[in-house]
Amino acid sequence: MHKYLICLDLDGTLLTDEKKISPYTKKVLSHLKKQGHEIMISTGRPYRASEPYYWELEMTTPVVNFNGAFVHHPQDLYFKTVHEELDLEVAKEIVDRVPDLNIQNIIAEVKDNVYIHYHDEVLFEAFSMGNPQVKIGNLVQNMESGPTSILIQAEEPEVPRIRKALDDLFAETIEHRRWGAPYPVIEIVKKGINKAVGVDYVRGYLGIEQEHTIAFGDEDNDTEMIKYVKHGVAMGNAIEEVKEAADYVTSSNETDGVGKFLNDYFKLNL
Repeated sequence: MHKYLICLDLDGTLLTDEKKISPYTKKVLSHLKKQGHEIMISTGRPYRASEPYYWELEMTTPVVNFNGAFVHHPQDLYFKTVHEELDLEVAKEIVDRVPDLNIQNIIAEVKDNVYIHYHDEVLFEAFSMGNPQVKIGNLVQNMESGPTSILIQAEEPEVPRIRKALDDLFAETIEHRRWGAPYPVIEIVKKGINKAVGVDYVRGYLGIEQEHTIAFGDEDNDTEMIKYVKHGVAMGNAIEEVKEAADYVTSSNETDGVGKFLNDYFKLNL
């Protein structure tokens, strides 16, 4: 039996809308782990917001956080961590210029430090998972080092226009991806960074052939990963672009899409 690497996005993919792992999908993943396959998280979330699921599934693999900008191993001190920061001056220029684009807020994350430009109780609560140090106020003044990522919150109809402006202004230095529910958010990371880059790094570390890779996703930030792996699987609730990029479409995150696909693919009869 070949060992597979199974890469899991969290929101809208592994997690239900209530942000839980369903019992059936958890059972399937646990069974595959016992068979010797590797299960890993590949998410736009910071580690502190993905850590509970890592331990719930008793993972022993590296984690891809911030859409590939931070790749690390919670249990191996000798693993060579990858942390790709945005240039501080570029980050400050973004913060200076995007308020003119009718945004609602800007958030910068430096690993586990969170900087929020405008005071917002809802955002504060959403980004305080894992008890980071949160500072509210002018990001240009507060940021002391290049951020891992910048998040721009805006009304849904404004998102395409903001993304076009980012391309016009910063195409040479940044990548940007759209998040799904519950927030219309544009995430900005360093140029050349995406989930596929992180997954490739982990795959090499684990010594698994690319032809034995599977990935699940539902949103814009999953597209490169879905295309990179041998078996790219879009959730039933995925956006059309992800479904078009995928090799398969499974059920939704609310109906055990991950568990059902893996059960059928590996013929587990669970």
